[in-house]
Amino acid sequence: MLRQTPLGATHRRLGARLVDFGGWEMPLHYGSQIDEHHRVRSDAGVFDVSHMLALDITGPAAGAFLRRALANDIATLAAAGRALYSCLLNERGGILDDLIVYFVGENQYRTVVNAGTAEKDLAWFEALRRRAPDAPDIVPRRDLCMLAVQGPRARERTWTALPETRVATAGLPRFHAAQCGDFFIARTGYTGEDGFELMFPAVRAESVWDALTRAGAAPCGLGARDTLRLEAGMNLFGQDMDETVTPAESGLAWTVNTSAAREFVGRQALEQEYPERKLLGLVLLNRGVLRAHQRVMTAHGEGQTTSGGFAPTLGRSIALARVPRAVQTGDMVHVEIRGRQLGARAVKPPFVRNGRNLIGPLEEPQ
Repeated sequence: MLRQTPLGATHRRLGARLVDFGGWEMPLHYGSQIDEHHRVRSDAGVFDVSHMLALDITGPAAGAFLRRALANDIATLAAAGRALYSCLLNERGGILDDLIVYFVGENQYRTVVNAGTAEKDLAWFEALRRRAPDAPDIVPRRDLCMLAVQGPRARERTWTALPETRVATAGLPRFHAAQCGDFFIARTGYTGEDGFELMFPAVRAESVWDALTRAGAAPCGLGARDTLRLEAGMNLFGQDMDETVTPAESGLAWTVNTSAAREFVGRQALEQEYPERKLLGLVLLNRGVLRAHQRVMTAHGEGQTTSGGFAPTLGRSIALARVPRAVQTGDMVHVEIRGRQLGARAVKPPFVRNGRNLIGPLEEPQ
């Protein structure tokens, strides 16, 4: 039996195409994945992301616990409301998950983990907690609905639907959050566009969703969420990273903070690492479609695509690929697609940000 979010009945009422996503029944699209993608790039869309799990980590030992558990350093969160992106590592430096942690207030943090790894992450946190000299409280917030409103008009659409949130969020900087009554609102997202991620009591799920769609935010599913995040060069756990690769091999070395004399899980392994691979973007120069797990031939050896697909904003196929360290931005490579070796250009992600093409003009697909 698939698990459902608080909006399961709403998705069926809207005629969504529902799919199994990590044991959850989730909307793939509501008619046209491409239209939903373009709506987020040009206006605003709303995504149900309630399959993800918020964990509240509180108590006098919460900060010390998270400094030990995460590769990035929550000590940089100097003021309440700030957010930090980090990897959760195993002792070998492999990536267990990527997450965002919010500094809510003194001795109070909230982290949001991915749906497919939620139970594993919770068990890992609990194991670390049992080994800590002073243990914080860790509370899974399964009582919350989570919605992502994304796009250049996302904030405007949110304020129209929920006018009581405007005062608290009108001046909210990116990667910050604010509490506004029932709503915990973060200016974060997974699309490469501006917008909010909202967390609030699940009993209000349907009324908030309906208010947002009436205000002009288009319902969007997992299909558009994937093409948007790929264009934005954002990793997907289980494809672009997993327990077998390190942050340096996944384009995420910038999330590892070794500036302080701080012991964190995986640090010793990372300090002994000399990665032979790295993650780059690829833009296909021929007609065809890039997918995950395709061979990439380079002048420095072979690699493999980790995510790929058609990029609606660019009108061509793109991918993320793990390739030999010596491959550089601008290099020509070849990708094996159905027995043919097709040319592609290595580029530095992101491909698109805030609706703009960041990779510049390329040869027309042949």
